[in-house]
This record gives sequence, C-alpha cells and structure tokens, in this order.
Amino acid sequence: MSVLSQNTSADLGERLRDAYAVTAEFMAEIVNQTCRRFPSAMQSGKTSRVERLIQSGAWTDAAIALLDLELPQWQIRRLVYDEGVWHCALSRERELPDWLDQSIETHHTDLALAILSGFVEAQRISTPENRTSVPTVRRGTDTPYEPLLVDNIG
Repeated sequence: MSVLSQNTSADLGERLRDAYAVTAEFMAEIVNQTCRRFPSAMQSGKTSRVERLIQSGAWTDAAIALLDLELPQWQIRRLVYDEGVWHCALSRERELPDWLDQSIETHHTDLALAILSGFVEAQRISTPENRTSVPTVRRGTDTPYEPLLVDNIG
C-alpha cells in the first residue's frame, strides 16, 4: 500500500466532500491510498473484519473499524447530526476539554463519509514527512558571516 502523500490527500479529501455515498470501489480506493497496515499479518483479525464489513456494505462500521486498524491512537470524540449534516470530531486525547484538544472536525450528509473524511485527514497528519536521519543545512544565506577570533585572556 502506498503512503498518503499531500497531493493524494487533497484529491481524496475533495472527492470525499463531493461524494454522495460510499461504494465498494470508493472504499477500496481509500484503503489503497491511505492504509499502511492493510492487509497486515499482525492484524489479520482486524483486517478480515474490515473486509467483511466492506463486502456486506456496512460502510459506517467499516469506517470505524478502519480507523481502529490504521490509527488506533485516534478515537471518535463526537458524532452529531444537525440539520441534515453529520459532524464528526476525531481526537487523540478524548478526555481533554474541547478547548485544549486538537481534534479533527469534518462534516458530511452521509455518516460514513463524515467519518472517512476525518480518517483521511488524521492519516495525513499522522504520516511522517520524508526526512533523512541527517539534518539538512540551509544553503545560500543572505547574511554574510565573518569568522571572529576570540582569545580567552585572563
């Protein structure tokens, strides 16, 4: 499975916002673009549960199971249905007060798509940047530096 890139995340986020409902093909595309642990030999029970839920068309349960499989540190903090729209908040620290928590908040008319939108955003935030183990040095600084010799006389 490929790691979620910035471009893919933006495209997938837009497609999720514009989608009317979840389909098996769309769910497979989400899994292919975002999931690193699916399928996993270490998580075979959870993986097979997600597959069964997708095959049966249980989109909301599949979205929650996918969140549990891929991002176990994230939890659903709040699900609210208001004026025809589902509002979903995902959090790493669910027990913190709202004003202290850095949660992801999404919304959609379809519950499964609201959860999947939060999942994709959490996956984007949780994906480490491609960095080397050696820090990089900025090149071409504008400020000229001159060496200075300082002796400790005393």
